[in-house]
Amino acid sequence: MKWRPVLALALILAGGFFLYVSTHGGPFYPDFGSALAPRAIGHTVALAEAPPQTQFEPDELRDINIYHRVKPSVVNVTSQIIQYSMLWGPVPASGQGSGFFINGKGYILTNYHVIRDAQKLTVTWTPKKDDSHQYPATVVGTAPQLDLAVIKIDAGQSVPAMTLGDSGNLQVGQHVLAIGNPYGLPGTMTSGIISSIRTVHEGPQDNGAPGADIENAIQTDAPINPGNSGGPLLNTLGEVIGIDTMIYTQTGSNVGIGFAIPINSVKAVLNQLITTGHVQTVSLGMLTYPISPSVAQQLGLNVSHGLLVLGVRRGSLAANAGLRAGNEPGYIGNTQVHFGGDIILAVDGEPLQDQGQLGNILLLQKPGSTITLTIQRHGKQIKIPITLGTEL
Repeated sequence: MKWRPVLALALILAGGFFLYVSTHGGPFYPDFGSALAPRAIGHTVALAEAPPQTQFEPDELRDINIYHRVKPSVVNVTSQIIQYSMLWGPVPASGQGSGFFINGKGYILTNYHVIRDAQKLTVTWTPKKDDSHQYPATVVGTAPQLDLAVIKIDAGQSVPAMTLGDSGNLQVGQHVLAIGNPYGLPGTMTSGIISSIRTVHEGPQDNGAPGADIENAIQTDAPINPGNSGGPLLNTLGEVIGIDTMIYTQTGSNVGIGFAIPINSVKAVLNQLITTGHVQTVSLGMLTYPISPSVAQQLGLNVSHGLLVLGVRRGSLAANAGLRAGNEPGYIGNTQVHFGGDIILAVDGEPLQDQGQLGNILLLQKPGSTITLTIQRHGKQIKIPITLGTEL
């Protein structure tokens, strides 16, 4: 057949062409899409562009102004600790939290768990953007039972202090702002509302010590994450109403349930922390037992909460105020006690649930102040004032 020589010649020519291209001009790829590509247009496409925003809503402008006014008072606190490994022995580790200046002399308020067991503390202060300074910090005072600490730096100049507000009349639904260093990201501000006011109990610490009981804790949905601890929770005036302390989470990150220590609790002990380094413990000098509905039913009591007075130490504040223990013998577990004594229902109108709550209330009182106990005695309620002393 005559067409075979023609076909063979065509294949030889094609092979030679591709060989030449591959050895002299790099890989050859047929441009099948060139015919489909859009042709260049001789002018640019008009876009709807806007200049930088200069007008803001009133609430936006308020938050912006608060941020610029308050941010220079918030610091990053880095703690260096020594952890022990079965394999490597002592191993250095570090953690981060937040804090804020409470006066111009460099005193910083933060959480105790931020600086706990620290071998070295470093504070990073950024008064202006891209202008960070690091200082060694010393511990001035701690209150582990309240998860509070005061540390200090020497900045060589006066530092901007934050204004401590009043947490006595906070309202659910109130707008709040949180500023801190979540995950080491400095100067981060988040916003939300007060979700509730409630007593909460911190989980156990890393060293196994029990966590603090926080009376009237401020629950908020403002995002709080690891690294925010010790930072300020602000009202819309830019005043500190709480110290961001912990979150409820099952993932390790924020799920919209954060808690802050109310600033009034801080102010009650702040002077003691700075001047003495600790918070004095106030004791009434009595033994009590918490009453739950089930306990009340077993003992035939017509109350649903409170502390049953089992014993009063001679010469104590409780004895001097006239509190009485019972004389009806009984047992709690294998321990013999006496029932029939006074039942403390409330302190300054706040209903009591357990001894931890009473201890925390007393801890926040100034030595020498007066509290009023509401007690039930023989079925009648009476009020007993007690002027507090101190026991170290």
